[in-house]
Amino acid sequence: MSLVRNVSTIGGLTALSRVFGFVRDMLLARVLGAGLAADAFQLAFVLPNTFRRLFAEGAFSVAFVPMYTRALGSDRGDGVAERFANDVLAVFVWVLLGFSALAMLAMPGIVWVLAREYAGVPGKFELAVSLSRVTLPYLALVSVVAMLSGVLNAHARFAPGAFVPVLLNLTLITGIVTGYVLRQQGGTDIAVAWSVAVSVAAAGLLQLIYMVWAVRRAGVRLTLSTPRFTPEVRRLGRLILPATFGAGIYQISQFVDTFFATSLAQGSLTLLKYADRLNQMPLGIVGIALGTAILPMLARHIHSHDEEGAQRLQANAVEIATLLTLPAAAALAVCAPAFVTAFFVGGKMNQAQGDVMAAIVTALVCGLPSYVLVKVFQPAFFSREDTRTPVWIAAAALVINIAINVAIVPTYGIVGLAGATAFTSSLNVAALYAVLHHRGWFRISWRLATRVARQLAATGVMALALWALLPLFQNRYAGTALERALALATLVGAGGAVFLASAWLVGALDKSHLAQLRRKPREASAVNLSE
Repeated sequence: MSLVRNVSTIGGLTALSRVFGFVRDMLLARVLGAGLAADAFQLAFVLPNTFRRLFAEGAFSVAFVPMYTRALGSDRGDGVAERFANDVLAVFVWVLLGFSALAMLAMPGIVWVLAREYAGVPGKFELAVSLSRVTLPYLALVSVVAMLSGVLNAHARFAPGAFVPVLLNLTLITGIVTGYVLRQQGGTDIAVAWSVAVSVAAAGLLQLIYMVWAVRRAGVRLTLSTPRFTPEVRRLGRLILPATFGAGIYQISQFVDTFFATSLAQGSLTLLKYADRLNQMPLGIVGIALGTAILPMLARHIHSHDEEGAQRLQANAVEIATLLTLPAAAALAVCAPAFVTAFFVGGKMNQAQGDVMAAIVTALVCGLPSYVLVKVFQPAFFSREDTRTPVWIAAAALVINIAINVAIVPTYGIVGLAGATAFTSSLNVAALYAVLHHRGWFRISWRLATRVARQLAATGVMALALWALLPLFQNRYAGTALERALALATLVGAGGAVFLASAWLVGALDKSHLAQLRRKPREASAVNLSE
């Protein structure tokens, strides 16, 4: 199956998840607003969710998938791969259980490190600790889900792993509605926060049940046995430790951002997380899809010593990433006030909070292309089992991020914090590419450079068109549901039409890639973008 087809499959299901996630946060903003209970829940959700992205979907996946893929491609095939997966699962489960138990015991200390300012608000610190203990089991459950998803990805079955986040968002939406009903019956915002926190743990259980079914349906037989530290398991452990840092600069920066956000005015952390939802729409759809699709394909090229094929694959991934993220970033930056007002302002979320959130969105999306390109460049290291280099690059970027936050957050507040994240993510990408270029693992060709330059030109035309259209619907963004929908649909439709027309005229679109997206699955499988 081709890169474009894989990306479209994963991206389509991830888009479905992001839509439900967007609905989830819209409801949560209106039901809970940006106050004490909202901040406590957001912190409780940050802990397992960030560890999930950092470890389960980051370090573990990038270390496990190439090793499992090579086992599948060996002379002994599925038998060796299944034994390796079973050995990893047996050790992995106990590690997760131990980590979760220790984290729950240490939760007051963890919350104090991340949000010591909460102790100054009566009841806020205690609520954050209690909610965090309720949500933490989600980490262990979803980590096993990530492993099972990696197994299926190596078998070129990407749909189940891309679908499981939908279950999370549906369960959380159920929790928000349940909390709202409880509050209507005499409860408080705290009852809403508890309801949503419980739904997080329930979602992890549902995801695990679904993935166990999907793995068995794929014909892969995994069983839980006595832990054995085989040479391959130990090798995986050695790869995971540095990859935990190298694969997760964006996730690690979330903890840094959380620390600084909790030191600002009440509601700052909640507004940052809601703003990140808009940023996560294209980031999740494009970044996760590309990263998931490229890793096993790149590992096969490297394993077969096809460096030329690996170069083509990465070049096509970069082109797809910039084609999708440059216009998305520009559109979000220009239209942030309209999107925030239409989607989030209402109920317990007021316009003043919406204005702050719009400024955060604009700052965050400046780094959107970089957030996605990290997912393209890092597999070039991981597929060669080099997890050390991204560690040092990520460490340097993180130190710079902290230094910038110390310097500008006291003056520019939460918006400055978001801007620092975008800036240091761009530094991270630039450093990753510099090393790849120096080692000859990937170099941007003249063709790719000119294609990206044309994409930038088309993006600029679209941004100017949106800037001119934005004031025309000023009174509609906070109007009725129909008025909001029509105003945003006009903006999105006009922006998309202008970008596509401009991109077509300046040659920013690769017509062969577009044709491949339109092919039927069987036809597309015969054509690989890396060929």
